Formats: sequence, structure tokens, C-alpha cells
Amino acid sequence: MSKRSRPNWDAYFIKMMEAVASRATCGRGRAGCVVVRNNHILSTGYVGSPPGLSHCDEKGHLMIKSTEEGDDSGKLHDHCVRTIHAEQNAIVHAARIGVALEGSTLYVKMEPCSVCARMIIAAGIKRVVCKQKYHTASLTRKMFTQVGIKLDVLNDKEPEYEE
Repeated sequence: MSKRSRPNWDAYFIKMMEAVASRATCGRGRAGCVVVRNNHILSTGYVGSPPGLSHCDEKGHLMIKSTEEGDDSGKLHDHCVRTIHAEQNAIVHAARIGVALEGSTLYVKMEPCSVCARMIIAAGIKRVVCKQKYHTASLTRKMFTQVGIKLDVLNDKEPEYEE
């Protein structure tokens, strides 16, 4: 009889994050997020518009050109502003249903942007597990180090975006 291999907790919750991401409504990332404490799910979120507003999948992207925090080059990047990030949706959802995230672990597709990083810090999340790197996450890494949030990136591959 061969012994079946069970996934470790990180692999398990990354798979769940991928299932949550299947609900995402913006093709620029299609990210999901799962927040867990003591191996129990507290909240989930995915890239999508706030309730009642149109989604990218319905209306197309709402693109702006902007600089990235932490990028001192002044280079402008394309950024869709129709939706909110998966981490933001998960944190806001927890607030709406009255669930504290203090001491939890957040699982997400890629390293959080600096705005999401500040929300993660403010929510009291203590560990972030990412499936892959994010090209402008240097400021996030610095902030997490400064406040003692453990950041684990499982893959060095950076995301590719739909145009």
C-alpha cells in the first residue's frame, strides 16, 4: 500500500487562494486571498469592484498612468483602478462581518502592493505567504521587515498581465 502525500498547510491554503481567485473580475492579475488563523479560514477576497459597481469583465479596464510607490525613476505604469485588490477585499470583508484578523496569516497570489501592505500591518496580520513575487514590492518588503511581519514567497516568477 503506497502512502498518500498530503499537502502542507501552506500548499493547502495556496490552492484555496487559487479557487477564490477564480472569482476575480479583472484580468490584470486575477488574484485571490485567504486569511487564516490556527489553520481555520477567517476571510477571503478576490480582485473585483466594490458591490454595485461595474467589473472589468463587464465594462473593460479603467486604466490610468501613475508612478509606483518605491519606484524613484518617475516611470509611469499602467494601472487599473476599477477594482480593489484581493487583500483589500479580504480585510474589508472581515471588518463587515466582525472578524478580527490579529495574529493571522494571509495567503495571496503575489507580494502585496504598498497600499495593501499598510492595510495588512494595520489589521494585525503577522505572516504573509505569496505564490509569487511582485515587480514593485521592495517597499512592501521593507515595511514588513520593519514591523516584523514574516513574508514567505514560494516562487520567484513575476506575474504577466493581460493588456
